[in-house]
Amino acid sequence: MLINPNSPPHAADVVEVQSAAQSIGRQLVVLSADSSQAIDSAFAMLVAQRVDALLVSGDPFLEGRHQQLVTLTTRHAIPTIFNFRESVVHEGLMSYGVNISNNYRQLGTYAGRILKGESAAELPIMFPAIFDFAINLVTARALGIEVPATLLACADEVIE
Repeated sequence: MLINPNSPPHAADVVEVQSAAQSIGRQLVVLSADSSQAIDSAFAMLVAQRVDALLVSGDPFLEGRHQQLVTLTTRHAIPTIFNFRESVVHEGLMSYGVNISNNYRQLGTYAGRILKGESAAELPIMFPAIFDFAINLVTARALGIEVPATLLACADEVIE
């Protein structure tokens, strides 16, 4: 798992992913990166440790480096799941995360309510309600991965 160490909310994600990994008999390696150079170093370590797959945390810094990440995952043939579909559109293998368009729609609704006089402090906290799962089959073929039909059927978007 690749995280940004400057993003405290991802500490809880690491605990959850660690628990999930242990439940299926896998070992989790957590690497931190907060610069482009640190991403390169993290990938050198991933290659040296011969990891089976990579989960990139949903961090704005890391998402902003999605092209660097996709290039490295492709170069080193590391199957990777991202949090945002934009990484899959740019040749990442797969993503599962919040639907950004829906989040912005919710934000606009809240902004309208506040502008009409409602107190922001009294509005309920909204959590993401819609999640998207995307798979890039071109990348899967390049990595030599056959994606099961059952997984494809679950996908909201399949890029061929």
